Amino acid sequence: MRAELIYREKYIYVDGSIREMVLWKIPNRNEHFPEALKYRLYYGLDDGTCVVRYDNEKGKGHHRHLGKREEAYRFMDVEKLVADFMADIEIARRINDGKTD
Repeated sequence: MRAELIYREKYIYVDGSIREMVLWKIPNRNEHFPEALKYRLYYGLDDGTCVVRYDNEKGKGHHRHLGKREEAYRFMDVEKLVADFMADIEIARRINDGKTD
């Protein structure tokens, strides 16, 4: 059985930057995906520069990218994951021009 897409959303801000959130349900919990969830949350500029990314890549576990910095992320649940991601986007947008939509 393959992973099942459970959520996909793409939003393009007025300035051309992109927010994309994709979550999959994994059919069986395993050492790589103990929550039976795989995700990729991305925010980047219109030129393709990644500003914020959260993911749980196989072999790396839960982590986030803030610019060029990568750090572990403590996953609690999907609601907290999305809230943290959105908060990081807001901070990044304030830093990168003071723009918010």
